[in-house]
Amino acid sequence: MATKKKRFNRIKIVLLENEKSNIWLAEELGVSRTTVSKWCTNDNQPTVETLFKIADVLGVEVSELLVSMKK
Repeated sequence: MATKKKRFNRIKIVLLENEKSNIWLAEELGVSRTTVSKWCTNDNQPTVETLFKIADVLGVEVSELLVSMKK
């Protein structure tokens, strides 16, 4: 039985809400498309510093990029 992948960030959702693409974010941050793709699928996580940069370019609070652990 496959286990459900843990989600830590909401980058993909926030990009969709802001009508922006992975490619756009990669260009804005100066990182590869693959890096952004891995963040969006939660295969890798950005550093805290990078989360602040992502929030800045998207015009959102850092907390909006993270999944709440509260149930």
